Amino acid sequence: MRTTDTPRHPRRPRGLRAALRHVHASIGGIVVFAAVCVGTAPAHAETSRFAFAVLSDTMHSAADEAATQRLLEAIARERDVRFIVYDGNLKGPKEVCRDALFERRHALLDSSRTALIFIPGQHDWGDCGTAEAGGFDPVERLDQLRQTLFADPTSMGQNPIALTRESEVSRFRPFRENVRWVVNDKANNKTGEIVFIGLNAPGPNNHYLSAGGRNGEFEDRVIANAFWLEHAAEYAKRRDARAIVVFIQGDFDPERYERPERFAWLHFAHSSRRDGFLEFKRSLVKLAQIFPGPVVVIHADDERPAGGFVIDQPLRNDKGMVVMNLTRIALAPRDRLNQWIQIEADFGRKPPFRVSVRDVPKQMPLPTTPPVLPPATPRDESGASMPGAPEMPNVEGFGPGSELPPVLQTPGESQDQQPRIPSDQGGGEYGPAISMPPGSILPASPALPASMPSAPATTPRMPASSVQGRF
Repeated sequence: MRTTDTPRHPRRPRGLRAALRHVHASIGGIVVFAAVCVGTAPAHAETSRFAFAVLSDTMHSAADEAATQRLLEAIARERDVRFIVYDGNLKGPKEVCRDALFERRHALLDSSRTALIFIPGQHDWGDCGTAEAGGFDPVERLDQLRQTLFADPTSMGQNPIALTRESEVSRFRPFRENVRWVVNDKANNKTGEIVFIGLNAPGPNNHYLSAGGRNGEFEDRVIANAFWLEHAAEYAKRRDARAIVVFIQGDFDPERYERPERFAWLHFAHSSRRDGFLEFKRSLVKLAQIFPGPVVVIHADDERPAGGFVIDQPLRNDKGMVVMNLTRIALAPRDRLNQWIQIEADFGRKPPFRVSVRDVPKQMPLPTTPPVLPPATPRDESGASMPGAPEMPNVEGFGPGSELPPVLQTPGESQDQQPRIPSDQGGGEYGPAISMPPGSILPASPALPASMPSAPATTPRMPASSVQGRF
């Protein structure tokens, strides 16, 4: 009996995956568009054309701090860039996870003139238990990050934007790192929106621990992440959003997808390690079914493609069919200290997005003065805001903060047993499919029909002829 991947579409070996990335080394630019709607005030909403920057893993030692500060300053000079997403790893794997290091890196990121959203990565907390990183408890380090780097209801940066944090839902109070924000096309009196989501899903295997007993941190986070994705899908669908963009740090290996087994309890041994991203991928499939528009997942690539990033559609549902309205973009600029990924969006253009690798100007000098740490929000021993701190608003569609949201499906629970979000809380019936223009890299595919033809055994990567492109 098989325990991994569908019979007709076995997992593509990582060696072949790396070879394919090498073949497509000419890919230098890809265009991705996403629409996001959040419950709080939109960020820089009065525009029909904007861009955002993505960078990751720039600081492995103190020697990288000045170059990272220069990178942020170079991005700030881009007029159209409305926000930056730092997609994980503000420290290196061999740096000790001390409070002082996090405070210094926090100050550096917060010195950005452009609003900056930080997504936690594996070196930020998951690897803190190694001897090289100081032998800390990873869960304790994650709690520390939640009380410091994610303490405010806004993003980092000197011009912060409002965020909706999952911690505003009482049941998921600890998960301050999971966020959502929105961009609207109000400049032309249109209702188009882009929904952006940031999730804590680090590499290399989503911090899944194979030791005996309950893997409490992992299991709780899986449920929180699934809830945040489903609620975003219902919200975006209700608001007729143009697309959804999801940011995580970990490479979730979407080529590998394990179909559910009816008699999994009969399996006494497994030939491969347990996929820590299995539940996340199933949550993505469900999100793409609820929301029929384009869904984009952006993450840091642990294999560093030569072109700076790779775009493809490798995710499959439980029937082995490719999820046609979901596109993955894996990012890894060749020069992490002098390059970033920039995605330009134009609400009036079809196709609406252009993705490119941008370089820091060669004549731009390194900064000589370190950033100054801003005053922290006062908190008590439990991590709660002290008197005088602003109260967190309620999440739209969920009523008072004391009300519990619907319980999500847990591993092993049947679909019929899973409660749905009521219509008065952001839920609703599935709507008609959103048609996409021919040739679009992000085709709409709502509930996948049973008659859909079988997908090819491998999913080819989309070629590009220059360091920038559009779709």
